[in-house]
Amino acid sequence: MNEQPSLPFVSIVTPVYNCADYLRECIESVLAQTYPYWDYTIVNNVSTDRTREIAEEFTVRDSRIRIVENEAHVGVVENHNHALRAISPESKYCKVVDADDWLYPDCLRQMVELAEDNPSVGIVGAYGLFGTRVAWHGLPYTTRVINGRELCRLSLLGKLAIFGSPTSTLLRSSLVRSRDPFYNESNLHSDLEACYELLADSDFGFIHQVLTFTRADNESTRTVAKQLNSNFVCHIYHLSKFGHLYLTKSEYSEHLGRLTKDYYRFLAWSAFPPRGKQFWRFHRERLLQAGQSLSRLRLLNALIGRAVQALLHPRRSAEGLWQWLSHEVS
Repeated sequence: MNEQPSLPFVSIVTPVYNCADYLRECIESVLAQTYPYWDYTIVNNVSTDRTREIAEEFTVRDSRIRIVENEAHVGVVENHNHALRAISPESKYCKVVDADDWLYPDCLRQMVELAEDNPSVGIVGAYGLFGTRVAWHGLPYTTRVINGRELCRLSLLGKLAIFGSPTSTLLRSSLVRSRDPFYNESNLHSDLEACYELLADSDFGFIHQVLTFTRADNESTRTVAKQLNSNFVCHIYHLSKFGHLYLTKSEYSEHLGRLTKDYYRFLAWSAFPPRGKQFWRFHRERLLQAGQSLSRLRLLNALIGRAVQALLHPRRSAEGLWQWLSHEVS
Protein backbone atom coordinates (compact mmCIF):
# COMPACT_ATOMS: atom_id res chain seq x y z
CA MET A 1 0.00 0.00 0.00
CA ASN A 2 1.28 3.45 -0.93
CA GLU A 3 1.89 5.66 2.07
CA GLN A 4 -0.18 8.84 2.05
CA PRO A 5 1.90 12.01 1.95
CA SER A 6 2.05 13.97 5.22
CA LEU A 7 2.21 17.27 3.36
CA PRO A 8 -1.06 19.16 2.81
CA PHE A 9 -2.93 18.90 -0.46
CA VAL A 10 -3.34 21.94 -2.73
CA SER A 11 -6.10 22.54 -5.30
CA ILE A 12 -4.95 24.70 -8.21
CA VAL A 13 -7.57 26.28 -10.46
CA THR A 14 -7.37 28.19 -13.74
CA PRO A 15 -10.50 29.92 -15.09
CA VAL A 16 -9.93 30.45 -18.81
CA TYR A 17 -11.55 32.00 -21.84
CA ASN A 18 -9.83 32.24 -25.26
CA CYS A 19 -6.33 32.20 -23.85
CA ALA A 20 -4.65 29.78 -26.25
CA ASP A 21 -1.67 32.10 -26.70
CA TYR A 22 -0.67 31.81 -23.04
CA LEU A 23 -2.33 28.72 -21.56
CA ARG A 24 0.46 26.29 -22.41
CA GLU A 25 3.01 28.40 -20.52
CA CYS A 26 0.62 28.64 -17.56
CA ILE A 27 0.07 24.86 -17.32
CA GLU A 28 3.77 24.12 -17.77
CA SER A 29 4.52 26.34 -14.79
CA VAL A 30 2.17 24.24 -12.64
CA LEU A 31 3.80 21.02 -13.81
CA ALA A 32 7.21 22.49 -12.93
CA GLN A 33 6.32 23.02 -9.26
CA THR A 34 8.76 21.53 -6.74
CA TYR A 35 5.76 20.84 -4.48
CA PRO A 36 4.09 17.65 -5.78
CA TYR A 37 0.83 17.26 -3.81
CA TRP A 38 -1.78 19.02 -5.89
CA ASP A 39 -4.58 18.62 -8.37
CA TYR A 40 -5.33 21.08 -11.13
CA THR A 41 -8.73 22.08 -12.52
CA ILE A 42 -9.02 24.16 -15.69
CA VAL A 43 -12.46 25.75 -16.00
CA ASN A 44 -13.12 26.53 -19.67
CA ASN A 45 -15.59 29.37 -20.20
CA VAL A 46 -16.84 28.15 -23.62
CA SER A 47 -13.69 29.26 -25.43
CA THR A 48 -13.83 29.58 -29.21
CA ASP A 49 -10.09 29.24 -29.89
CA ARG A 50 -7.71 26.29 -29.22
CA THR A 51 -7.94 26.62 -25.42
CA ARG A 52 -9.80 23.31 -24.92
CA GLU A 53 -7.48 21.44 -27.28
CA ILE A 54 -4.37 22.68 -25.48
CA ALA A 55 -5.79 21.78 -22.06
CA GLU A 56 -6.66 18.28 -23.25
CA GLU A 57 -3.04 17.68 -24.27
CA PHE A 58 -2.03 18.10 -20.64
CA THR A 59 -4.79 15.90 -19.19
CA VAL A 60 -3.22 13.06 -21.19
CA ARG A 61 0.22 13.86 -19.81
CA ASP A 62 -0.76 14.15 -16.13
CA SER A 63 -3.76 12.58 -14.38
CA ARG A 64 -3.79 15.35 -11.78
CA ILE A 65 -5.15 17.74 -14.42
CA ARG A 66 -8.83 17.87 -15.38
CA ILE A 67 -11.07 20.15 -17.43
CA VAL A 68 -14.47 21.49 -16.38
CA GLU A 69 -16.54 23.02 -19.16
CA ASN A 70 -19.10 25.74 -18.45
CA GLU A 71 -22.51 25.15 -20.02
CA ALA A 72 -22.69 28.80 -21.09
CA HIS A 73 -20.29 31.71 -21.25
CA VAL A 74 -20.20 33.80 -18.07
CA GLY A 75 -18.36 36.92 -16.90
CA VAL A 76 -14.74 36.88 -15.76
CA VAL A 77 -15.46 37.14 -12.03
CA GLU A 78 -18.29 34.60 -12.25
CA ASN A 79 -15.94 32.15 -13.94
CA HIS A 80 -13.45 32.60 -11.09
CA ASN A 81 -16.28 31.64 -8.71
CA HIS A 82 -17.03 28.57 -10.83
CA ALA A 83 -13.38 27.57 -10.58
CA LEU A 84 -13.24 27.99 -6.80
CA ARG A 85 -16.34 25.81 -6.39
CA ALA A 86 -14.40 23.06 -8.18
CA ILE A 87 -11.59 22.72 -5.63
CA SER A 88 -10.99 19.29 -4.14
CA PRO A 89 -12.76 18.54 -0.82
CA GLU A 90 -9.45 17.11 0.40
CA SER A 91 -7.47 20.28 -0.24
CA LYS A 92 -6.11 22.34 2.62
CA TYR A 93 -4.99 25.18 0.35
CA CYS A 94 -6.21 26.71 -2.90
CA LYS A 95 -4.15 28.42 -5.60
CA VAL A 96 -5.67 30.44 -8.43
CA VAL A 97 -3.48 30.80 -11.51
CA ASP A 98 -5.00 33.03 -14.16
CA ALA A 99 -4.61 31.56 -17.63
CA ASP A 100 -2.25 34.22 -18.94
CA ASP A 101 -0.08 34.21 -15.80
CA TRP A 102 2.38 31.66 -14.43
CA LEU A 103 4.21 30.48 -11.31
CA TYR A 104 7.88 30.18 -10.54
CA PRO A 105 8.83 26.56 -9.67
CA ASP A 106 9.15 27.08 -5.90
CA CYS A 107 5.91 29.05 -5.49
CA LEU A 108 3.66 26.36 -3.98
CA ARG A 109 6.34 24.92 -1.70
CA GLN A 110 7.26 28.25 -0.14
CA MET A 111 3.68 29.44 0.26
CA VAL A 112 2.50 26.19 1.82
CA GLU A 113 5.45 26.09 4.21
CA LEU A 114 4.72 29.61 5.47
CA ALA A 115 1.02 28.82 5.96
CA GLU A 116 1.82 25.56 7.77
CA ASP A 117 4.23 27.35 10.11
CA ASN A 118 1.61 30.01 10.90
CA PRO A 119 -1.92 28.60 11.45
CA SER A 120 -3.37 32.11 11.89
CA VAL A 121 -2.50 32.97 8.28
CA GLY A 122 -5.45 32.79 5.89
CA ILE A 123 -3.81 34.33 2.83
CA VAL A 124 -0.20 34.09 1.67
CA GLY A 125 1.30 36.56 -0.80
CA ALA A 126 4.70 37.27 -2.28
CA TYR A 127 6.51 39.61 -4.60
CA GLY A 128 5.48 39.11 -8.19
CA LEU A 129 6.38 40.35 -11.61
CA PHE A 130 3.59 42.56 -12.94
CA GLY A 131 4.64 42.84 -16.54
CA THR A 132 8.26 43.95 -16.26
CA ARG A 133 8.22 45.44 -12.77
CA VAL A 134 8.42 43.85 -9.34
CA ALA A 135 5.15 44.52 -7.54
CA TRP A 136 3.51 44.15 -4.13
CA HIS A 137 6.39 45.34 -2.01
CA GLY A 138 6.39 47.56 1.05
CA LEU A 139 6.63 45.23 4.04
CA PRO A 140 9.94 45.24 5.96
CA TYR A 141 12.06 42.28 4.93
CA THR A 142 11.89 40.82 8.46
CA THR A 143 8.07 40.76 8.41
CA ARG A 144 6.66 37.44 7.23
CA VAL A 145 3.32 37.60 9.04
CA ILE A 146 1.23 40.73 9.61
CA ASN A 147 -1.99 41.07 11.55
CA GLY A 148 -4.87 41.02 9.08
CA ARG A 149 -6.71 43.97 10.57
CA GLU A 150 -3.60 46.14 10.66
CA LEU A 151 -2.80 45.29 7.04
CA CYS A 152 -6.34 46.24 5.99
CA ARG A 153 -5.98 49.52 7.86
CA LEU A 154 -2.72 50.35 6.07
CA SER A 155 -4.22 49.34 2.73
CA LEU A 156 -7.33 51.48 3.14
CA LEU A 157 -5.13 54.45 4.05
CA GLY A 158 -3.10 53.90 0.88
CA LYS A 159 0.11 53.17 2.79
CA LEU A 160 0.62 49.59 1.67
CA ALA A 161 -0.50 47.59 -1.39
CA ILE A 162 0.61 43.96 -1.19
CA PHE A 163 -2.59 41.97 -1.79
CA GLY A 164 -1.62 41.54 -5.43
CA SER A 165 -3.68 39.55 -7.93
CA PRO A 166 -5.45 36.19 -7.58
CA THR A 167 -2.38 34.53 -9.12
CA SER A 168 -0.06 36.05 -6.51
CA THR A 169 -1.81 34.60 -3.43
CA LEU A 170 -2.48 31.25 -1.76
CA LEU A 171 -5.76 30.77 0.17
CA ARG A 172 -6.78 28.36 2.89
CA SER A 173 -9.44 26.16 1.33
CA SER A 174 -11.60 26.40 4.46
CA LEU A 175 -11.98 30.13 3.79
CA VAL A 176 -12.89 29.48 0.16
CA ARG A 177 -15.54 26.95 1.17
CA SER A 178 -16.99 29.35 3.75
CA ARG A 179 -18.14 31.80 1.04
CA ASP A 180 -20.39 31.21 -1.95
CA PRO A 181 -19.89 33.05 -4.15
CA PHE A 182 -16.31 33.70 -3.10
CA TYR A 183 -15.95 36.87 -5.18
CA ASN A 184 -18.47 39.72 -5.42
CA GLU A 185 -19.44 39.53 -9.09
CA SER A 186 -20.47 43.20 -9.27
CA ASN A 187 -16.98 44.45 -8.29
CA LEU A 188 -14.14 44.60 -10.83
CA HIS A 189 -11.74 44.56 -7.84
CA SER A 190 -13.50 41.68 -6.09
CA ASP A 191 -10.20 39.98 -5.20
CA LEU A 192 -9.29 43.01 -3.08
CA GLU A 193 -12.73 43.06 -1.50
CA ALA A 194 -12.36 39.38 -0.57
CA CYS A 195 -9.04 40.14 1.16
CA TYR A 196 -10.66 42.87 3.27
CA GLU A 197 -13.39 40.45 4.32
CA LEU A 198 -11.16 37.44 5.07
CA LEU A 199 -8.51 39.37 6.98
CA ALA A 200 -10.99 40.52 9.62
CA ASP A 201 -10.41 37.13 11.23
CA SER A 202 -7.07 35.93 9.87
CA ASP A 203 -3.52 37.10 9.25
CA PHE A 204 -1.55 37.67 6.07
CA GLY A 205 1.70 35.87 5.31
CA PHE A 206 4.28 37.26 2.91
CA ILE A 207 7.31 35.74 1.19
CA HIS A 208 10.01 38.19 0.16
CA GLN A 209 10.77 36.53 -3.15
CA VAL A 210 9.35 36.83 -6.66
CA LEU A 211 7.13 33.75 -7.02
CA THR A 212 4.54 34.66 -9.68
CA PHE A 213 4.13 36.47 -12.99
CA THR A 214 0.99 38.50 -13.75
CA ARG A 215 0.52 39.72 -17.30
CA ALA A 216 -0.14 43.45 -17.40
CA ASP A 217 -1.44 43.69 -20.98
CA ASN A 218 -4.15 41.04 -21.11
CA GLU A 219 -7.84 41.29 -22.05
CA SER A 220 -9.17 40.58 -18.57
CA THR A 221 -10.82 42.78 -15.96
CA ARG A 222 -7.51 44.59 -15.46
CA THR A 223 -7.81 46.04 -18.97
CA VAL A 224 -11.42 47.07 -18.37
CA ALA A 225 -10.46 48.57 -15.01
CA LYS A 226 -7.74 50.63 -16.66
CA GLN A 227 -10.08 51.90 -19.39
CA LEU A 228 -12.64 52.99 -16.80
CA ASN A 229 -9.96 53.98 -14.27
CA SER A 230 -11.91 52.14 -11.62
CA ASN A 231 -9.21 52.39 -8.94
CA PHE A 232 -10.48 55.68 -7.50
CA VAL A 233 -14.14 54.79 -7.18
CA CYS A 234 -13.42 51.23 -6.05
CA HIS A 235 -11.14 52.59 -3.34
CA ILE A 236 -14.01 54.82 -2.22
CA TYR A 237 -16.29 51.76 -2.27
CA HIS A 238 -13.89 49.69 -0.16
CA LEU A 239 -13.27 52.59 2.20
CA SER A 240 -17.02 53.10 2.68
CA LYS A 241 -17.62 49.38 3.23
CA PHE A 242 -14.66 48.55 5.46
CA GLY A 243 -13.45 51.86 6.86
CA HIS A 244 -15.61 51.63 9.99
CA LEU A 245 -14.20 48.16 10.65
CA TYR A 246 -10.51 48.95 10.30
CA LEU A 247 -10.09 52.72 10.79
CA THR A 248 -10.72 55.19 13.57
CA LYS A 249 -13.45 57.76 12.96
CA SER A 250 -10.92 60.51 12.31
CA GLU A 251 -8.85 58.34 9.96
CA TYR A 252 -11.96 57.40 8.04
CA SER A 253 -13.37 60.90 7.64
CA GLU A 254 -10.03 62.53 6.80
CA HIS A 255 -9.00 59.91 4.25
CA LEU A 256 -12.44 59.78 2.64
CA GLY A 257 -12.40 63.56 2.28
CA ARG A 258 -8.98 63.59 0.60
CA LEU A 259 -9.83 60.66 -1.63
CA THR A 260 -13.15 62.16 -2.72
CA LYS A 261 -11.48 65.48 -3.55
CA ASP A 262 -8.88 63.69 -5.70
CA TYR A 263 -11.63 61.63 -7.30
CA TYR A 264 -13.59 64.66 -8.50
CA ARG A 265 -10.32 66.14 -9.71
CA PHE A 266 -9.89 63.03 -11.85
CA LEU A 267 -13.48 63.24 -13.11
CA ALA A 268 -12.90 66.87 -14.11
CA TRP A 269 -9.98 65.87 -16.31
CA SER A 270 -12.05 62.98 -17.70
CA ALA A 271 -14.74 65.33 -18.97
CA PHE A 272 -12.52 66.59 -21.81
CA PRO A 273 -12.38 64.89 -24.19
CA PRO A 274 -15.69 63.15 -23.39
CA ARG A 275 -15.28 59.60 -22.08
CA GLY A 276 -18.63 58.21 -23.19
CA LYS A 277 -21.78 56.91 -21.51
CA GLN A 278 -20.21 53.66 -20.30
CA PHE A 279 -17.58 55.55 -18.30
CA TRP A 280 -20.05 57.80 -16.53
CA ARG A 281 -22.60 55.03 -15.97
CA PHE A 282 -19.89 52.89 -14.35
CA HIS A 283 -18.85 55.67 -11.97
CA ARG A 284 -22.43 56.56 -11.03
CA GLU A 285 -23.23 52.93 -10.24
CA ARG A 286 -20.07 52.38 -8.21
CA LEU A 287 -20.65 55.52 -6.19
CA LEU A 288 -24.18 54.34 -5.42
CA GLN A 289 -22.72 51.03 -4.20
CA ALA A 290 -20.52 53.10 -1.88
CA GLY A 291 -23.58 54.93 -0.56
CA GLN A 292 -22.92 58.14 -2.50
CA SER A 293 -24.31 59.84 -5.57
CA LEU A 294 -22.38 61.63 -8.27
CA SER A 295 -22.38 65.28 -7.21
CA ARG A 296 -22.76 67.62 -10.17
CA LEU A 297 -21.89 70.56 -7.93
CA ARG A 298 -18.58 69.03 -6.84
CA LEU A 299 -17.83 68.07 -10.42
CA LEU A 300 -18.63 71.61 -11.60
CA ASN A 301 -16.36 73.11 -8.93
CA ALA A 302 -13.55 70.77 -9.98
CA LEU A 303 -14.06 71.72 -13.63
CA ILE A 304 -13.94 75.44 -12.80
CA GLY A 305 -10.80 74.94 -10.75
CA ARG A 306 -9.08 73.16 -13.62
CA ALA A 307 -10.20 75.78 -16.14
CA VAL A 308 -8.86 78.63 -13.99
CA GLN A 309 -5.56 76.81 -13.51
CA ALA A 310 -5.24 76.19 -17.24
CA LEU A 311 -5.90 79.87 -18.05
CA LEU A 312 -3.47 81.25 -15.47
CA HIS A 313 -0.70 78.71 -15.96
CA PRO A 314 -1.22 76.95 -19.31
CA ARG A 315 2.23 75.34 -19.57
CA ARG A 316 2.45 74.30 -15.94
CA SER A 317 -1.12 73.01 -16.08
CA ALA A 318 -0.38 70.86 -19.14
CA GLU A 319 2.78 69.45 -17.56
CA GLY A 320 0.96 68.79 -14.29
CA LEU A 321 -1.91 67.09 -16.11
CA TRP A 322 0.50 64.78 -17.90
CA GLN A 323 2.33 63.86 -14.68
CA TRP A 324 -0.92 63.33 -12.81
CA LEU A 325 -2.48 61.19 -15.52
CA SER A 326 0.71 59.14 -15.82
CA HIS A 327 0.52 58.41 -12.10
CA GLU A 328 -3.21 57.90 -11.61
CA VAL A 329 -4.29 56.23 -14.84
CA SER A 330 -1.31 53.94 -15.41
